[in-house]
Amino acid sequence: MTRYERMKMQRRMQRRIRMVVEERRMTLAHRPPVDQGFEGVDPEATVEIPRPEKT
Repeated sequence: MTRYERMKMQRRMQRRIRMVVEERRMTLAHRPPVDQGFEGVDPEATVEIPRPEKT
């Protein structure tokens, strides 16, 4: 892999990271306040996805 290709790949990865960080920042900024009866949400929590029932 050439130096140019490595730099290009690094820039692409950095752009993806920036997009994810910005998306998370926007999500956290638009959460409803906890004092209005909504439960707090941990954005780092793992969520279990139930398997679909076999029919």
